[in-house]
Amino acid sequence: MSNPDIRRWIILLAIGLCAYWMVQAWVGYQRAKNPEDYKGTPAPSVETNGGTEDTTVPNDLMNTEGGIQTTDEGDVPDASLVAPQRPTGSNTTTEINRDLIQVTTPLLQIWIDPLGGDLVGAKLPKYPVSLQDPDVPTTLLDRRFGRTYIAQSGLIESNDEQNRLPSRPVFTSVARSYELEEDAAEDTLDVVLNFEFDGIQVAKTFVFHKDRYDLQVRYDVQNSSTQPYKAGFYAHINRDEGPPDGVKTGFFRPPAYLGGAVTMPEKRYKRLKFKQLRENDFTIRRVQGGWIAFLQHYFISAWIPPQEGTYNYYAQQRSSGDFWYGFTSAEQTVAPGSGGQYQATFYVGPKRQKNLAPLADYLTLTVDYGFFWWLSVPMFAVMEWIQSWAVNWGVSIILLTIVIKTLLFPLSEMSYRSMARMRKLTPQIKRIQEKFGTDRQKMGQEMMALYRKEKANPLSGCFPMLLQMPVFFALYWVLIESVELRQAPLMLWIQDLGAMDPWFILPILNGASMFLMQRLNPPMADPMQQRVMMIMPIMFCVICIFMPAGLVLYWFTNNLYSMGHHYFALKKAGAT
Repeated sequence: MSNPDIRRWIILLAIGLCAYWMVQAWVGYQRAKNPEDYKGTPAPSVETNGGTEDTTVPNDLMNTEGGIQTTDEGDVPDASLVAPQRPTGSNTTTEINRDLIQVTTPLLQIWIDPLGGDLVGAKLPKYPVSLQDPDVPTTLLDRRFGRTYIAQSGLIESNDEQNRLPSRPVFTSVARSYELEEDAAEDTLDVVLNFEFDGIQVAKTFVFHKDRYDLQVRYDVQNSSTQPYKAGFYAHINRDEGPPDGVKTGFFRPPAYLGGAVTMPEKRYKRLKFKQLRENDFTIRRVQGGWIAFLQHYFISAWIPPQEGTYNYYAQQRSSGDFWYGFTSAEQTVAPGSGGQYQATFYVGPKRQKNLAPLADYLTLTVDYGFFWWLSVPMFAVMEWIQSWAVNWGVSIILLTIVIKTLLFPLSEMSYRSMARMRKLTPQIKRIQEKFGTDRQKMGQEMMALYRKEKANPLSGCFPMLLQMPVFFALYWVLIESVELRQAPLMLWIQDLGAMDPWFILPILNGASMFLMQRLNPPMADPMQQRVMMIMPIMFCVICIFMPAGLVLYWFTNNLYSMGHHYFALKKAGAT
């Protein structure tokens, strides 16, 4: 590539960077000028006894009609998932209490709808939407116009007669607001909802923990009637297919998986994609233990039933366009004068492996590392161990890169020795090119004869590098998928390793290191290939602009280590 071409590419890159900075500066100005425009819809006032109460319901969880958003299919799964017959009674609830129940813990803000006891709102105070808005927590569960993401649970009856209880009862509670403070003496908080009908008392209890994102959902049924009560338990996640609020992906950054997942006896982790469910419903019966979840990059919601029981799992698209991901339990019969209990665990929070591992087998696989997960898992374990004493995820990435490169030193050594031999042949290759430049067939024959004579193979340096590719892809997904790197600082201008470098310093340094590495490699025989190789550092520089800073930091560290190793190999072979 000629000097004018290089200057042209540099000027185009500079113009693009300046345009991007101008847009970012304008957005920052607008944010500072109108901060309320970036904090979501203000909470509505809810009618209470004798007046109004200023609540903090997130993003107008209630719809404009004043009731729960349902479909003509209802909110209860088909009872055939529990027992052979479908419920015959209608038993619909006509009166809906609009007052949501708010629960606050150090880790969660939860809103519960008395209708059915649904979890209709969840925010994560420890995970702000961005560093620019540290007081605006990430929203997971949400119910408003144009957004459906809620967790529902209840009891399914399959009696031959009309159902004993309404399918969607309206519960009562002693309070509309509960709080578990960080310095409270208790580690748990019980929120109890009650309902009674036809001699059957139902208590739906949510057990929250001070330092955990999982909560227990328990139904206690007391049968004071003269007839036995028979029902199964269901729980599902109701989600539309819209993207999460505030999620951005770059031009070259692959979008994270958005959809459901389940574990099965023959497959520990199976994705349940929107596209698949549009074509066919998913059902698997008589699974012992297990779980079903909904994933959105760094965060997850999941239903985990008691692992000793047997359950039917299902996923389907409803006529409303929303999707269900849930399970049903076997029926229990509660005799007159006795009680019964149904329960499950619901997790809503970040995909941190140490939080997920105790809940169920293989739930940690929802931290989706892709095809090379078997390499990614130990890599993350090592990186997490390094961070435990380095106290900086950026330093952990650098040290992990050095550890991996050191372990792969023999493969790299083979590759660099081959490149050193090729570099020593560079003068002879140039003479052949000058002599037979117009006769490409003759030039190829002479170069192959030279390679045979000197026992050199221009491709021998590629194979050791190809063997390292699985390691690269495994580490790539560790850096992309791990929530621990989200908003984790390195130093100075890098305050979020999960986001792109705001000043593009790391991408530029990475491109410069690639250019210097090319100078150590033997020149390509084809002039066109030489031009392509000259453009490569610029292309990677542009690509890295949109990549997470943690990944670019890995590439840059890898390049520095490789340059030192390559230079040492060339010097040892006398090719410098």
